[in-house]
Amino acid sequence: MQKKHKMGRCSRTLVLKLLLSLVIITLFLGDTIVRGGVLHTNSRWIVNEDGQRVKLACVNWVSHLEPVVAEGLSKQPLDVISKGIKSMGFNCVRLTWPILLITNDSFASLTVRHSFQNLGLLQSIAGVQTNNPSIIDLTLIQAFQAVVKSLGDNDVMVILDNHITQPGWCCSNSDGNGFFGDKYFDPDLWILGLTKMATLFNAVSNVVAMSLRNELRGPKQNVNDWYRYMMKGAEAVHAANPDVLVILSGLNFDKDLSFIQKRPVNLTFKGKLVFEAHWYAFTDGQAWVNGNPNQVCGQVAGNMMRTSGFLVGQGWPLFVSEFGIDQRGTNVNDNRYINCFFAVAAGLDLDWALWTHVGSYYFRQGVIGMEEFYGILSLDWSQVRNTTFLNRVSALQLPFQGPGITEGRPYKLIFHPLTGLCVERKSMLADPLPTLGPCSSSNGWQYTPQKILTIKGTYFCLQAENEGMPARLSIICSGSNSKWEMISDSKLHLSSKLSNGSNVCLDVDENNIIVTNACKCLSRDHTCDPGSQWFKIIDSGRRSILTTSTSSTLNSPLSST
Repeated sequence: MQKKHKMGRCSRTLVLKLLLSLVIITLFLGDTIVRGGVLHTNSRWIVNEDGQRVKLACVNWVSHLEPVVAEGLSKQPLDVISKGIKSMGFNCVRLTWPILLITNDSFASLTVRHSFQNLGLLQSIAGVQTNNPSIIDLTLIQAFQAVVKSLGDNDVMVILDNHITQPGWCCSNSDGNGFFGDKYFDPDLWILGLTKMATLFNAVSNVVAMSLRNELRGPKQNVNDWYRYMMKGAEAVHAANPDVLVILSGLNFDKDLSFIQKRPVNLTFKGKLVFEAHWYAFTDGQAWVNGNPNQVCGQVAGNMMRTSGFLVGQGWPLFVSEFGIDQRGTNVNDNRYINCFFAVAAGLDLDWALWTHVGSYYFRQGVIGMEEFYGILSLDWSQVRNTTFLNRVSALQLPFQGPGITEGRPYKLIFHPLTGLCVERKSMLADPLPTLGPCSSSNGWQYTPQKILTIKGTYFCLQAENEGMPARLSIICSGSNSKWEMISDSKLHLSSKLSNGSNVCLDVDENNIIVTNACKCLSRDHTCDPGSQWFKIIDSGRRSILTTSTSSTLNSPLSST
């Protein structure tokens, strides 16, 4: 009973720290980002008018399916949804839209009520009438504008994403929406749509970017037409609205931008160009189930760097505009992939947009009210589907690096992707234990050329004591058990050698105490999951977030499970 009580107290303490961390994130984002004005780029970073880093920590909100109405308005009031997005620490929404919304006048002038009626969605009509009566008789384009305004009223930035031409679920190689010249992809109509949408939201301050097209794909795709039309689209958007960032997607379902290495993009404007990429578990089939996770992570992450991640090194912002998992936690392929994704995203400090916010759809692929298991929200949009996952995502919401973030000499964080936490000193006792805590308040570390991990500003180094025992912090750092090698194909194991000559790896116990155990999954075994032993040493810089004004409090309109 005593042990159970201790574990419960530890768990409650961690929950409180995580909630505090989320409050800090919300306050930090609210104070420094949306009020920063027009965004532009500075090398690989997105910055505000003051030159301060703005990290896009977004969630996708779907508005491109057959009804062409932002999902969820039949479930919750619009303002509640917008406030919920903000309270969960997201600072922007990637809001999807189809070209016909803005280019087909009879379509755009259709009211929300009539759009639902045409699809037989009578229950959705009743829901919107109850939750958003001011929207039900707006035209589709007016309802779209109302969503953007509500997000702006709640300090949430918007990226307008042209997802498709013909409204419907995306994407396949044969849906007619994949590449320039396809049945539903007339380049001239597309450019007209981009121009009209950019014009419509000119001077709308929370619309900070436009993504030109989602997941180019299909048998017609080729590099020459990519340059020909994407450059025209980019110039059209800039001409209509020079205040927005222009985001370019790649080929092969937005997985491939490798051609940029040999053929740079040349535009008439500068300081506005961002590239986007997508990365899901199913991008690589069932590799995460059928292969050894260390090997798969090493291979997949390496391929990502060759096809899109290289852009960061070339001085371009890279926005991972879609990633996500089945949040029921039952998909092994997803569960293994996301640990690797979090490690890469934290290490590169990427901008990103999670798929998705929605808990259900009005009408998707012929099904009324389909549940979205990749969604943050539950089926009825009233609760967070998986608070553990949301806490993990929160670790990536704050920037680690960039202009205005790194002050003086940068330091390291030891990030644990499985939990979204970082290694920190548990207490100021003479023999403190390293444990996991929110990255926003964790200790800074140094990783010396001798491969010793020391807490910045102290003499304490991380040391392996014995297999199955907690790691410790010591001021005697000359032994082999104070040296930590990054091993395995994933390069995410931190391994040390004990005095008896055996190797151990950092691990985490049930109380989030850092321990050392035999290294897992180093062979080709595909049934083994090394997630608890994966750690990523990432670059960071001291952020003055704890001094942010705390005059407002976090009041989420959503309860959580």
